[in-house]
Amino acid sequence: MTEFTLPKNSKVETGKTFAYAEGTTNKKTFQVYRFEPDSGENPRLDSYEINLDNFGPMVLDALIYIKNEIDSTLTFRRSCREGICGSCAMNIGGTNTLACTKAIDEFKHNIAIYPLPHMPVIKDLVPDLTHFYAQYAAIKPWMQTQSAPPPDTERLQSKAEREALDGLYECILCACCSTSCPSYWWNSDRYLGPATLLQAYRWIADSRDEYTGERLDDLEDPFRLYRCHTIMNCTNTCPKGLNPAKAIAEIKKLLVSRTV
Repeated sequence: MTEFTLPKNSKVETGKTFAYAEGTTNKKTFQVYRFEPDSGENPRLDSYEINLDNFGPMVLDALIYIKNEIDSTLTFRRSCREGICGSCAMNIGGTNTLACTKAIDEFKHNIAIYPLPHMPVIKDLVPDLTHFYAQYAAIKPWMQTQSAPPPDTERLQSKAEREALDGLYECILCACCSTSCPSYWWNSDRYLGPATLLQAYRWIADSRDEYTGERLDDLEDPFRLYRCHTIMNCTNTCPKGLNPAKAIAEIKKLLVSRTV
C-alpha cells in the first residue's frame, strides 16, 4: 500500500502558550500560525488566551493587541481596517476572509488563524502574492481603446452600461477567492484563478473598452480559463459578497457566442 505523508518540515507543531486573561470570563484563545523560514524550524501554532475587554470586536483588533502587548514578533499585513484594501486577508476559523471585518463573537470557541492557503509563506500570516499580482497584471487591467478620445468630455456611459460593472469593480484583490479554489491550488502556474478572471471580465464588460476581442483571445485557453469547474468556493468565501464564478461563466458564454 502506498502511504503519502507531508514533508517533515511542513508539519505544524504545537507552539507556545500565552495566558493573559486572568480574573475574567470574557476571554478567548487565538491559535495563530507562526513560521520563520530562516530559522529552519517547522511552523507552529501558538496559543494566546486574552481578555476580550482589552480591544475592539474584530479579529484584527485581537492580532494587533497580541503584537503590541504580548508578542511583538508576530507578523501580519494590515492597513485600512475598513474592508477596503484587502491587506489583512487570511484563513480564520477555516474560512478565507478579512481579519478587519471578521467579528470575534461569530466564533463560540477558540479561533484558529492561518495565512491564505496554498501560497508560499514569507513569515507567519504573510503569504507571498508576487505570482498572484503578476497574473493580475497579465490581463492588462486598464482601459484599452483604438478611437481618439472625445475632445471636450470623458468617455461616457449610459446608466445601464455603468450598472453592468456592479459586482465587478468592487473587487479589492484580497486573494481570498483564488486561494479557496482547488483548481488554483493545483494549477496556479497556468490557471489565472477567480480573482484575476473577475478582473478580466470587468474590462470585457466595460462599454468604453475597445479590445474585447483581444481580451477574449488571450483567455481562450484550456488552463487560463477552463480550469474553473464551478464549485463556487470563490463566491462563498468572497468577503465583499461578489460572484467570481458568475464572471467566469460570462466569459465562457462570450467565447461560445462568438463562435456560433
